[in-house]
Amino acid sequence: MRPWFRRLALAALIAAALGGVGVAALFSALDRPGPLGGPAIVVVPKGKGLGPIAGLLGKQGVISSPLVFMAGVRLTGNQGRLRAGEFEFPAGITPRGVMEVLISGATVVRKLTIPEGATTAQAIRHLHGAYGLMGELLRTPEEGALLPDTYHYSYGDERDEVISRMEQAMVDEMTRLWRSRAPGSLLTSPQEAIILASIVERETALGAERPLIAAVFLNRLRRGMALQSDPTVAYGTALRDAVPDRVLRRALTRADLAAPGPYNTYLNKGLPPQPIANPGRASIEAVLHPAKTKALYFVADGNGGHVFADTLAEHNRNVRRWRRIRKQREAGGGSSGNGTSGL
Repeated sequence: MRPWFRRLALAALIAAALGGVGVAALFSALDRPGPLGGPAIVVVPKGKGLGPIAGLLGKQGVISSPLVFMAGVRLTGNQGRLRAGEFEFPAGITPRGVMEVLISGATVVRKLTIPEGATTAQAIRHLHGAYGLMGELLRTPEEGALLPDTYHYSYGDERDEVISRMEQAMVDEMTRLWRSRAPGSLLTSPQEAIILASIVERETALGAERPLIAAVFLNRLRRGMALQSDPTVAYGTALRDAVPDRVLRRALTRADLAAPGPYNTYLNKGLPPQPIANPGRASIEAVLHPAKTKALYFVADGNGGHVFADTLAEHNRNVRRWRRIRKQREAGGGSSGNGTSGL
């Protein structure tokens, strides 16, 4: 039987099933605006046939007649071409328009943002909370292995695939940035750069300060001085206290600063053994292109940033100034801020 004759016979059967509606009227109905009063998002599950899909669209108010929609799909030879996924339909879309959207496979593009400085445990929590992602993670990436960024995905994508993309993004970005590092860098490997960048990331949220803070730490490393970074101690303390997301949500104590451990950069010289977070591009660039400064110290300035010093005497004056500011705020009932940087 020729295709055109088969469709003609099918049209006659459908017209009879619709109460004698003519084929011309049927095709006219395919181009008639539908009942949607505003945009709607519908998830079409995998493995569904034409009938269940038409029923779902009718139930969601995308089409007014599942039977007309089914007839239109069959008459246009598109049965079996409808795709699964999450689709957005505009207000008043026609049955033919619905069919074309489902055939195109133009699914809704969703976004997942991993913030700079997030720990790997925090990134995994974001993945588990992302609507539409499926499956369990087959492994846990190491700290510092993920590139903070905004990632696009579609409903039904696998979490393991998305986190693999995050890992590959870090590899690609680190490869690019490492090649363009400043001549004579003290850092001997990309991993060392990620470790130091993770510390810089947790020390400041101000982009303009990152190259300065990176330079301070590099200057201290060059002189054989301990980094004395509070965020590294906080990370080690969170590990010791089994904090699930590795983020310590209390002030450090003297006991914390005196407790031995691989992340205590008050007691240990050099870099800690692993990153303490997943650093963003700006922090990685900062450690590979640090500012030109002789500064060896920094402390909070009371305005959300830091003040830098070349000498211990100058630094001690800055610390006393910060303590006065903090004391005044505490006396006034205000927040004392994040405290000193630990240097």
